[in-house]
Amino acid sequence: MLIILRESATDAQIAHVVERVESLELKAHLSKGTYRTVIGVIGDEEKIRTAPLAAIPGVAEVVEVQPAFKLASRAAHPEASIVSVGKGENAAKFGGGHVGMIAGPCAVESAERLDEIAGAIKQAGATVLRGGAYKPRTSPYSFQGLGEEGLRILREVGDKHGLPVVTEAIDPRHVELVAEWADMIQLGARNMQNFVLLTEVGKTDKPVLLKRGMAATVKDMMMSAEYVLSQGNPNVVLCERGVKGFDNATRNMFDVAAVPQVHECSHLPIIVDPSHATGRPELIPACALAGVAAGADGVHIEVHNKPEDAMSDGAQALLPDQYAELASQIKKVAAALGKTA
Repeated sequence: MLIILRESATDAQIAHVVERVESLELKAHLSKGTYRTVIGVIGDEEKIRTAPLAAIPGVAEVVEVQPAFKLASRAAHPEASIVSVGKGENAAKFGGGHVGMIAGPCAVESAERLDEIAGAIKQAGATVLRGGAYKPRTSPYSFQGLGEEGLRILREVGDKHGLPVVTEAIDPRHVELVAEWADMIQLGARNMQNFVLLTEVGKTDKPVLLKRGMAATVKDMMMSAEYVLSQGNPNVVLCERGVKGFDNATRNMFDVAAVPQVHECSHLPIIVDPSHATGRPELIPACALAGVAAGADGVHIEVHNKPEDAMSDGAQALLPDQYAELASQIKKVAAALGKTA
């Protein structure tokens, strides 16, 4: 950590800052420049982080040199992590040159409909089946999901087609049940900073798909991942799904720069979700390919065989044929980058 002092800081104030740092059993390295004085602080990160150093007279700014998300940071884990979802020959991989392909409807509506969609995406090359059993909706009157019945259907259909499954947990009370049925637990944008839920999911042995919050910074997302990692679960896949912007032409603003930004600061895989980012089927292919070209470790796309009848987010779903064409293009872009999709 660096403590930057004001230009007007007196020698007495500087001495007091040094004294305060050393009283916390930390080391203070004083560096005086022409216009500014900087004190480098070395020691126990927790003591540094919790001490109100910015409140000391004469201090202009306190800057963290090391990231607060130490377990998720690239410094703590130089090699890129590979997260496997599912078991055996059907396991899907994310990171380390592997591009996972998650696809399926927004919500599990019926066994028959999910079975048809799963067969189509499997043939197209998808590696993970998604479908919501519990749906956090903006309106309390919207379809909220089938609950445990939806989990059972998702599991049975996934097993039939040899696809591991991912679904969302929205309540700490549901985590154990979701972990029983799913191969991967999703934490949606609305729950990215639900720290109780993050902690409970971190206690499971299932991989976690953590979506970026609608108004969250990349650092916010990394700190949420840290909650999961700190509980002993190392298998976290991040997801860029767009953030709120001022332009209503798309559902959200697709931050493709978040992909290389995460790779620079973290070892965790990151995928893109152009379905939620754009909300417009005609824009999904271009954004999906842009994400893969930027280095994404996977793509998450909503697919429905009859979007006009969908009970959730049908307007942003691709038809199976459209997904098959896009999946083929994704594989070509991944191959051009020396990756496997």
